[in-house]
Amino acid sequence: MRASISSIIRGKDDAIELVLTALLARGHVLVEDVPGVGKTTLAHTLARSINCGFNRVQFTSDLLPSDVVGISIYNQVANAFEFKPGPIFTNVLLADEINRTTPKTQSALLEAMNEEQVTVDNRTYRLPQPFVVIATQNPIEHHGTYPLPESQLDRFLLRIRMGYPAEESEREIIRQLATTRKVESIEAVVTGEEISALQERVKQVRMDDSLLNYLVAVAAKTRANEFLTLGVSPRGSMALFRGAQARAALHNRDYVTPDDVKSLVIPVFSHRVMVSSRYASTSKKSMQADQILRDILDTVPVPL
Repeated sequence: MRASISSIIRGKDDAIELVLTALLARGHVLVEDVPGVGKTTLAHTLARSINCGFNRVQFTSDLLPSDVVGISIYNQVANAFEFKPGPIFTNVLLADEINRTTPKTQSALLEAMNEEQVTVDNRTYRLPQPFVVIATQNPIEHHGTYPLPESQLDRFLLRIRMGYPAEESEREIIRQLATTRKVESIEAVVTGEEISALQERVKQVRMDDSLLNYLVAVAAKTRANEFLTLGVSPRGSMALFRGAQARAALHNRDYVTPDDVKSLVIPVFSHRVMVSSRYASTSKKSMQADQILRDILDTVPVPL
């Protein structure tokens, strides 16, 4: 899968590793960056690399919750209501520009992302497995957008920033325009069943007690930091634990190392903390959160 995605997404090995880590950890991904750097392409390529269902929803201000989860329609022949599943009933859901829809529609994803099920008209429907939401948003543009609330952000295992490609990578991307190597040419290299089996194997990856204490200490530091008004919740600590297990498995190990934890602190924690208004500027708040987390990592001793 890494090779398949890298053939389209050039020069973004870190972003590819993070999205695969989230997939193995049964987590959801928020891809945040400026337009045109490959956010949607990354999600498309991931989905086409797996032989499973894929749906894309373009989030707009007039989108309704029923447009995502589905709706019950009266069948005159059967004299009963029938549930028509929405696009969320798939394995990989691309929620494109998720911050362009209203909070009411955004909240339609909460139950699905947390419990892998949807409740409509007092009936609960399980979602197919594996199930992952890859959401994209542009953090720069604010006109016509609805910022995701903290409760929604907390459902994403990690946040990825694509960034601009290096010059050589950009040249390769432009050269691809003259070839047939496009997203549509990607062939599936794994099945959904194989992904589910890998997700179960990830749960067997061991984390030493000293590393678990280190993880909890880093999370506790975010709650006592003077520059943060909101620290990481226990759900964030569990997300880092699962992510570290998945990263270890991705590197063909059955045990977690300190690097597995340290490398994921910023992707997993940065969207879960809130920078104090005394310290934050609206345009660079997320980057300042990254620096605060780096400072916290410098103060917590790494177990040997």
